[in-house]
Amino acid sequence: MRALIRTLTASAAAVLGCFALTATGVAQPGDSPGCRSFPFPVPQGQLASTLCLPPGPADTVMVLMSGSNFNGSYWDFAYRPEIYNFRRAMNAAGYATLVVDRLGDGASTRPPSLTLTASATAEALHGIVQAARRGVDGAVPFEKVVTVGHSLTAGTSVMESTAYHDVDGVVLTGYSHAINVPETLGVVSSYHPAVEEPELAGRGYDSGYLTTRPGTRLHNFFDPGDVDPAVLDLDEQTKEVFSLTEYPDGMLSTLPGMSDFITVPTLVVAGGRDRMVCGADYSACADSATLQAEETPFFAPAARMRAFVLPGSGHAVDLARNTADYQAAVVDWADTMVGHR
Repeated sequence: MRALIRTLTASAAAVLGCFALTATGVAQPGDSPGCRSFPFPVPQGQLASTLCLPPGPADTVMVLMSGSNFNGSYWDFAYRPEIYNFRRAMNAAGYATLVVDRLGDGASTRPPSLTLTASATAEALHGIVQAARRGVDGAVPFEKVVTVGHSLTAGTSVMESTAYHDVDGVVLTGYSHAINVPETLGVVSSYHPAVEEPELAGRGYDSGYLTTRPGTRLHNFFDPGDVDPAVLDLDEQTKEVFSLTEYPDGMLSTLPGMSDFITVPTLVVAGGRDRMVCGADYSACADSATLQAEETPFFAPAARMRAFVLPGSGHAVDLARNTADYQAAVVDWADTMVGHR
């Protein structure tokens, strides 16, 4: 397995009743008519999914799919949700949200790790988009669907949009075409089999499921000056797994060509200190105007691509101290480019 790793390395105010705050500021899931969880069937099993509705009517839903190393808690963060909970912020702005865990993550099915691919995730995302338009899990059908991905699932959002052209907007976070290859490989080198950690060993993973080694997430996904230590602790407790087999086709979305076929409004978001997607010396993420100029050549005019840089943030923009600025940028983009009732 270690040889395989070496080889592959080389080549979201919401519906207030959803949570009850504790004295520590950590939100606990509550019984609320605004949110409900259900399994979504796919060829390899089921995806754990949670649909949350805004306080009033909405005809637009944002599909929030977790990327590698994270699960749905990245979008629906429990600690100080009035700051860090992206899902809650979008609901408060009038958008429904559908948080979905990839296969292998959270309560989703855990198939053999070597069978996982970004292409299959993109196909599953297509099924979710279509179901949302029909009325997923008995909900009222949504007129508009926006996919919101982070890191690996930003790539699968590109793949889904260009293959099926069935969404009304695409938000790509922790994504750009300015991949810093040495830094990315350095991050990948910090992974190890999830079964080597006692907390993860009993969850049914095979040895091909990888996770970050304890203590490495600060370097990989955050900037030390822009993260609350309590956020970092909870992120470590809720960290997730993935398979390296999800990356070969997933990385194709960051090469010139594929994103040029997106034909709906697109928002590209990166943290100003994202060591993986900001190029050498973070130069591509100096500010929003710089990232806009860097990314424009990779998108057709029909995408009306807009770029936003969250200053000081690492790869995990949802969990940066100043994440409210990023949330506001997404809402402004969505209100302007897609809209809701």
